[in-house]
Order: sequence, then structure tokens, then C-alpha cells
Amino acid sequence: MIIYEATKVEFLQDVFRDELTNNIINNYKARIGNVNKAEVRSWDNSMQYMYRVLMDSEIPEDAGVAIEFKIPYTSRRVDFLISGKQSDQDSVVIIELKQWDMVEKIVGKEAIVKTPMRNGLIETTHPSYQAWSYASLIKDYNETVQNENINLYPCAYLHNYILNDKEDALTDSVYTYYIDQAPVFAKGNAGKLREFIRRHIKYGDNKENIYKIEKGKIRPSKSLQDTLNAMLKGNQEFIMIDDQKVVYENALQLASDAVRTNTNQVLVVEGGPGTGKSVLPVNLLVELTSRSLVTQYVTKNSAPRNVYANKLKQDYKKTQIDNLFKGSGSYVDAPKDEFDVLVVDEAHRLNEKSGLFQNLGENQIKELIHASKTTIFFIDEHQKVTMKDIGNMDLIEQFTKETGGTLHKMKLESQFRCNGSDGYLAWLDDVLKIRETANVDSMGKDYDFRVYEDPNELRAEIERLNGENNKSRLVAGYCWEWKKADRPNSEAHDIVIPEYDFSISWNLDNTNTWAIDDSSVEEAGCIHTCQGLEFDYVGVIIGDDLIYRNESVNTDHTKRAKSDQSLKGIKKMFKEDPDRAGKLADDIIRNTYRTLMTRGQKGCFIYCTDKELEKYFKQRLENISSQYVSSEFFTRDLRVAEDEVEY
Repeated sequence: MIIYEATKVEFLQDVFRDELTNNIINNYKARIGNVNKAEVRSWDNSMQYMYRVLMDSEIPEDAGVAIEFKIPYTSRRVDFLISGKQSDQDSVVIIELKQWDMVEKIVGKEAIVKTPMRNGLIETTHPSYQAWSYASLIKDYNETVQNENINLYPCAYLHNYILNDKEDALTDSVYTYYIDQAPVFAKGNAGKLREFIRRHIKYGDNKENIYKIEKGKIRPSKSLQDTLNAMLKGNQEFIMIDDQKVVYENALQLASDAVRTNTNQVLVVEGGPGTGKSVLPVNLLVELTSRSLVTQYVTKNSAPRNVYANKLKQDYKKTQIDNLFKGSGSYVDAPKDEFDVLVVDEAHRLNEKSGLFQNLGENQIKELIHASKTTIFFIDEHQKVTMKDIGNMDLIEQFTKETGGTLHKMKLESQFRCNGSDGYLAWLDDVLKIRETANVDSMGKDYDFRVYEDPNELRAEIERLNGENNKSRLVAGYCWEWKKADRPNSEAHDIVIPEYDFSISWNLDNTNTWAIDDSSVEEAGCIHTCQGLEFDYVGVIIGDDLIYRNESVNTDHTKRAKSDQSLKGIKKMFKEDPDRAGKLADDIIRNTYRTLMTRGQKGCFIYCTDKELEKYFKQRLENISSQYVSSEFFTRDLRVAEDEVEY
């Protein structure tokens, strides 16, 4: 969708007559809705600069001009397009326009800068990366661009930004790769931008290429399909076995049926920790894309999105593959059936509302089902860890009926985490009093569970194990403040246990991939950075929100840090409905520790700030040991008895 289109000469006339902004506003209201005042100011300002740039007789008068082109399947809009021909080759110049006058460099995050927005410094992508990524998205999903070889030339124009002659954050070497792909022009560079346009637009096309882009059929390019398949091939972390493969084949069949019969299909896959709920979505994303179906992987939590995208692309540069991984709030205004398939991981973490202030849309589950021909939800209702988590089977069933879809249910039973030990998971649920199980005194023989009296010893063991393959991590319950000013500083230790002279920083906020970063063992992760992910060994610091009193495991929500948003609104709920509030807070705390304590594939080690809870865990372990010893003696005596039998 394009908000405004014209030839170059028509654009110049609209600006000269002071009619352009009104034309854009009228078209915007007709096609999208109300216009933000800041956007109007931006158009007023930026289009004056583009007027001056295009006042060049060597840029063809019948070159096409388009403003605010919405890229299909995204919320992104390209600011400015110029179309024409370069000799006999079709060309389109993509220009990202910025009002910025200040930029700070960010080290450690790819293609990220800081700039003033909304009365504060905000992290955002570098303008060259934005322009380049928009061109890549169009190239990857527009069949006409692919088949007719329309060349796209991205760039960025910061007309208010004054470049420093010596060193400048905007053009720092950390951004060289993307600046090479999409040159950046600043204040005083209008002449250079003209040269860039003239180089690629030698002849006009009377908006023909703009029309082709707007009307082009949307499908994943062969290049994108091949790239994804190459990345997945041979990657051991994404190999499927047993019932994972069964679910995978059923999901592919449902997606095919939905397209063939023009019906809506909804599949819900239930599974506990370690049953492969995240391996499957990645495999489905790759295979469905290779079948030319427009597919996206969706989670509310950014941690698994960033980690799986990073693992999938391996040694590749930050690429268009990032567009395949989306947040659950991305579908508020999506048209019906815009996507072929949405694969929703960690569906229990979905929110009711979207947006920064949770005030957009009606319900994320409904929006996801509405936006896609086939929606696949992976869910474990025992992993709800905040008050806003609303994903559940009943709501999925309700909205499937409302939208006229067909609901299918499957379960993942096989255990791939915790050394394949269903026994450990059942034992842990019993220990934490989440549910009564038969595994009161048994967790299986192969899982390594330890209780440490000293957090320093726990850390030392995790660091030792991590040295083998960078797959061991420390995590903690959210009982210590995460101070905003200190979040990028690993020297600022948030978690402090004075009696043991122990301190450590929370995971830093200057990385999106804490779970796989080389130095992350030096920091403690929280529920938000590790849910949906797994390690070989996990060390869990259990805070004062989980205690043992009166021969019972209890929770205390007042011990949670104020910076934790998981229980935001609980005080108000306690006033209005104390019983419901108490049950909800209790469930969230128990689920949080259940989730943290099931991140380790080979072992989980714990330290408890509450010494009574430590004694409780030790007693439960002693019960297992005594049961195991009895079993050993029984088995040995039985063998002896059999040997002594005379035939």
C-alpha cells in the first residue's frame, strides 16, 4: 500500500503549491486512519528537503515518486521511493528520511544506535540498516521484483544531522557493513544524494516500477528459501525425533489443507519443559517458507526470538531472517488471512492487549488466528509467569470458533531436557507443590540435582562446567532490584548476599542474546532472559519469595523486586479480590521457579536464601537416596536368590 504516488514533476508542483502534505494526510486517513501530528511535521519538514534534492534537470521528470509505502507482512513503511531505469534495467531508489540531529554509537549490539525520541535517548536501528533491511524485505517477498530483476538501491538521508569531519558516531566503523549497503547522507550532502539518484535513475518510467512493486504477488523468494535451508542443514540443535516428527508432519499437512481448501486451521500443541516445543517451531518456519508459504515465528518474549534467529543464521551477518521472528503484538491491525502460517511459541505468555501501554487491540490470541490461514500454538500453561500471561486452551478454542476455524490438538510427551527424565519434572512439581505426583521420592537416576549451602560454590561449579562448551548459566528469582542506571555495567552487582560475600550483576541490557553470549556466565539471568531456552547445567538462586514454613513450601510476593513487572497490579487486586490475588501470585512464583529449574538438560543446582527451604530440599534428596539404596539392595538380593535356585 502506497499513501502518495506521482511523477517527479507532479511531486515538485505539489510541494511548490503547498499541497503535498494535505494530499498525504487525506490519503492516509482514507487508507489507514487518523494521522499523528508528529508525522505531519515530519512530512512538512522532510519533503521540503526532497524538493530541493529533486530540483535537478538530470533526474527525469517522469521518474516515479512514492511516499509511505507499507511493506507487506510488516508494520514498516518506506519513507520515499524514486523509480525509473538504469539503461535497460529497472531501478528503484529507497530513501529512509530522518529528522535526527544527534546519534550515539552502541557497541555490542549489531546496527543499533541511540537518538533522542519521546523526551529521552532511545535505542533504534541505524538508518542505513533500516533502508537496507526494507530493500531486502521487498526483494525477499515481492515476486515481481524477483522475476523482473528490479534493482533496489537503498540509502538514508538525515537532513538535520551535521557530520563531524574527524569522527562521528553515525559513520563509525562498527556500522561500515550497512553503510556500504545503504549510503548515509547528512546535512549539506544534498548534492551527493542527487548523484546517487542520478547514477541509478537515468530514465523515467512514469511510475511503472512503483506500480509493479505495489501490485506484485507476495511469496518468499527462492534465495530466502535456500538460505534458510542451508542454515538449518546439519544444525544438531534443530534435529527432530519421535513425536516431534509426528507433530511436524501433521502441522505441514494442516497448512497445506488451509491453502488448498481456503479454510482456517488452528493447531494447539501441548508439552511440558524439554519436550521440543521450540525445536519444532524453527523447523516449521524453515520448511513452510521453503514451500513458498509466508510464515513467521511468533513469541511475546524477545529472548527466544533473538537466540533462535542468531543460532539459525550462525556465521551470517544480521539479515532479513530477523523479519521472520516477530513479537506477539505485531498483528493488531493485520488484515484477515494476511499470512499463510503463524507459528506461535510460548503461547502461554501471550497478552490480552498489545502496545507499549497494553492498550492496543482486543486480544492477541484472536489477532493471531485472524491474521493467518493456519495458526500453530505451542503451549504449557504451567509456565505462565506474569499477571499478563493469558494464553490458555479455552481462549484458543473460543476464538477459533468465533473466526470459523477448525481446532486440532496434539501433545508432545517425549522428554528431551533433564536427561530425558520425566521423573525429575514430576518430582519437581511435587516438591514445589504445583501438583501432586507419584514421584514423591524418585526423579530418575541420570539427572544431576544438587543443593549448595554457599552461593560462591554454586557459581564456581557453573563457571567450571561452562568452560567446557559455554552451555551453563546462573539464573535467579526476581528478588533483587535491576537498577536502570547500572544495567549496561557488569561491575554493578545487583544480586548481593552479604553473609557469604557473594554478589553478581543481573544480565546486561546491552545484549539480546545473553543465553549464548561468551561472557554471560559472569551475570545472572532472570525468567525473562531464559524462558523458552535451555542449557546443559543451570544454577538457580532461589530468593526470599519462596520459603519453607510450618512443614510447607510457601510464597511471599512482597519479596519480589519492584523493578519486576511480573506482579504489576497485584496490590490493587489484593484490595479488590484478595483470594484471587493470593492464588495468582502464588502460582506465578511457583511457575517461575519451575521454569528456571527446568532449563538444564543435564543438571540443576540450587542455592536458597531461606535456610529452612534448603533443609527441605536436602531432605527430599535424602528420601530419594534412601529409596535408591533400598532398590539397589533389593535388586542384588533378587539376583542372588535366582542364582541359588537349582533346576
